[in-house]
Amino acid sequence: MTSQEKIEQQLIERYGPLVTLVQLAELLHRSPAGLAYSLSQSGSFAKSINTARVKLGRRVYFRASDLATALTNG
Repeated sequence: MTSQEKIEQQLIERYGPLVTLVQLAELLHRSPAGLAYSLSQSGSFAKSINTARVKLGRRVYFRASDLATALTNG
């Protein structure tokens, strides 16, 4: 099992297949407002995390599988 697969499995066990912005901020030890600001900027970090972004209605989620990819390739 690769490190990406391990991270994906841990994310799914802890948060489910979709991670909220608040949960992602907790995972990255950031404030939700600070993370939202970082993701609105241009840069490699924002680009890699925003590839996992999914919008359902007004809510924003991040796919756990894509987050695992972004965090391991980080």
